[in-house]
Amino acid sequence: MKVKRFDSAESYDAPNHHGVVGLRLQGFEEGGPKNQWMGLSQFLPGGGAGPDSTPIEKVYFIVEGEMTVIIDNVETILAKYDSCTIPAGETRKIENRTNNTCTMLVVMPYPPGAK
Repeated sequence: MKVKRFDSAESYDAPNHHGVVGLRLQGFEEGGPKNQWMGLSQFLPGGGAGPDSTPIEKVYFIVEGEMTVIIDNVETILAKYDSCTIPAGETRKIENRTNNTCTMLVVMPYPPGAK
């Protein structure tokens, strides 16, 4: 078992994101998970990402707050404890349209050649 304490999580910058602080909870480290990594994103009001896509799927889980996910001009609001899977290659945009911080877990496989 590999334990990583929240106090030791390191921040990272995600491409095409704004108004967010990302913390890497697991992954990209010796002894960590072999197939995927997990981050905690804290989006300020007005924060978000995209539109863009990745060649790998991702899972979003809302810990606190709300996030609007926009795919093909269809808007879906995810609230506390809601989750979704964004398939590889699907273009998405996410926006925190509230006045509260949205805290979201993100789980993704490693990019090809990254691990």
